Amino acid sequence: MTDSSAPSDQTDGEPTFRVTEAARAAGVAPSTLRLWETQGLIAPQRRASGQRLYSAADVARLQRISFLRREAGLNPAAIRATLEAEGDSDEAAAAITNEPLGAALRQLRNARGEKLDDVAQAMGISASALSTLERTGAGVSFKVLADLAQYYGTTVSRLSGQDAPGSPVVRSGAARIWPMPVEGVRVEVLAEGRRQMDCHRFILAPGAASEGGYGHEGEEFITVLEGRFRITLDGEEVHELGTGDSIYFESRRPHAWANAADGRTVVIWVNTPPTF
Repeated sequence: MTDSSAPSDQTDGEPTFRVTEAARAAGVAPSTLRLWETQGLIAPQRRASGQRLYSAADVARLQRISFLRREAGLNPAAIRATLEAEGDSDEAAAAITNEPLGAALRQLRNARGEKLDDVAQAMGISASALSTLERTGAGVSFKVLADLAQYYGTTVSRLSGQDAPGSPVVRSGAARIWPMPVEGVRVEVLAEGRRQMDCHRFILAPGAASEGGYGHEGEEFITVLEGRFRITLDGEEVHELGTGDSIYFESRRPHAWANAADGRTVVIWVNTPPTF
């Protein structure tokens, strides 16, 4: 077989992913990637042996294709038209893959002397999904990322480099963006460095969700700037917030969330102390 789940390769200094890795990151079967190739939706590199290799931009495109097919119900022709209208952007690729995040998680696991199977079992995910996350920084839900941070005694913010010193002023349009491993979730950092609050702007694409509840220490405040935001506390208390609505709750309460709008939803999200 030419395609395998062996570790990713480097081509001209850029990471590339084999078909099983790319398919896992997109949440589809490898055969689906081959189908999309015949439909003209994706054109991966090929080695002389015929082995497919997908770049970070290819993986981002695959995740977008998967979203358009699953959530928007578009056929291949409509997906091609949508992708052409949107254009390919380096920012989109960066928002899907984050090798430094994967490397940080792998380092934390190795420091504890734990195997992939050990951590995967504790998180309730497959070892292959955790392996893909450690190599590519992609392919898990927001809940799994939050659970992993808590498991390792750190936070999502620290894993994303928010502890680095920064200016007290963040100018409009200049906020640092976390390269999130979760499709449809864009997080902008509104306060850099070690602060008493985690301050973020979440921009959620249609269908974006945490895919489960998670909790931690502290308190949280959310206000909706655009769209509709649904949050479920303790697995049963559901609040749907519209533009201008706010909510304040204790972070220890398991909270799951989702974009409840047909379009994008934008919220300001503050955690204190910085345990997110």
